[in-house]
Amino acid sequence: MGAVALIGLIKVVVVFVALLLTAALVTYMERKVIADMQARVGPNRWGPFGLLQAIADGIKLFFKEDFRPAAADRWTYAIAPAAAMVPSFLAIAVVPLGDHVTVGDRRVDFVIADINIGILYFLAMGSLGVYGVVLAGWASGSKYPLLGGVRSTAQLISYEIALGLSLVPIAMVAGSLSLSDIVAAQAGTVGNVTFFDGIPVLEQLQDIFSIVPNWYIWSQWPAFAIFFVAGIAETNRAPFDLPEAETELIAGYHTEYSGIRFAMFYLGEYIHVVVLSAVAVSLFFGGWHGPGLGILPWLWPLLWFLAKTLVVVYLIIWLRATLPRLRYDRLMWLGWKRLIPAALLWIVVTATVNTEGVSRNIRLAVFVVLAGLILAWVGRGDPRLAFAVNPQSGDDRGSA
Repeated sequence: MGAVALIGLIKVVVVFVALLLTAALVTYMERKVIADMQARVGPNRWGPFGLLQAIADGIKLFFKEDFRPAAADRWTYAIAPAAAMVPSFLAIAVVPLGDHVTVGDRRVDFVIADINIGILYFLAMGSLGVYGVVLAGWASGSKYPLLGGVRSTAQLISYEIALGLSLVPIAMVAGSLSLSDIVAAQAGTVGNVTFFDGIPVLEQLQDIFSIVPNWYIWSQWPAFAIFFVAGIAETNRAPFDLPEAETELIAGYHTEYSGIRFAMFYLGEYIHVVVLSAVAVSLFFGGWHGPGLGILPWLWPLLWFLAKTLVVVYLIIWLRATLPRLRYDRLMWLGWKRLIPAALLWIVVTATVNTEGVSRNIRLAVFVVLAGLILAWVGRGDPRLAFAVNPQSGDDRGSA
């Protein structure tokens, strides 16, 4: 029992430190990527290529004054940043980061808690973060943080439903709610596909499937699209960063925060982005599965998982640099009238084609046709749908 507790404690410490370092890397990555897209240099003062900029920012914020407004509720104001940050740390506990290793006669898995309800645990931890935002908005004693907290609550309610529904097809196909089981189900390659038999031009393409990874992204890409959009909205990232719209709410729910408490909000946001990307990799991109070189077999799964996660993070950063902020009514319209119906429809599609007795070719054909119809319906748009950009300022990405 003592060895099990010690291994668990080591896992927690290692993952905690690794998550902090990854979040610091993501902050640097975001500033560099956006700077490159805007023809700027980005951080280049602290360390080689500016790699230590995140450490410099952390030191600066740590020594800044921790000011509390006179009208703020003392204790609630103090615990709100921790309430927003801690759930992001806890969510990583069920994500398998790599293959297992054998230490002596004991098997050690690269996951803190391999529970059979991993998906539900992730959804629960993701929704808990909003309490910190709401508490910060209410306890600050100012109208702007309060409006930001109310916005965040409405946004989370709208998109948490779509986020949860998008994971139902994955659980149906994998037959489990455990992230480890879902990753294990994506091992190997797609295999034999006879869909193009009898078509000479396309028949040779079937051999390609013998080397294509057996990831759920190929058959469940509508679920991934819904999960990805709803996940970004849950993290309050652009173009869904309405709770902290500068032109309307100054800085939103953390307007009255400074110093280390302000840093905790931003750290929680970036950790949430990393965890969201890690869960997306586990659910749709095969998790830690990938080719290795035969040496250090325990290391290659970790490197593959990190590389895939950073690719998803890059996509989130790309969207922030590309898209302006949605108007608030359009944000609600997208969540309730597009994502939730599309998620429900895709559950029906997955249940239909996952029925016993239906051939693989028929399933593939139904997936392709219905997925195309769903995409066309979701992208049909609304003539009133518009991104709100302040016409008086080209740099202003806030709501008009």
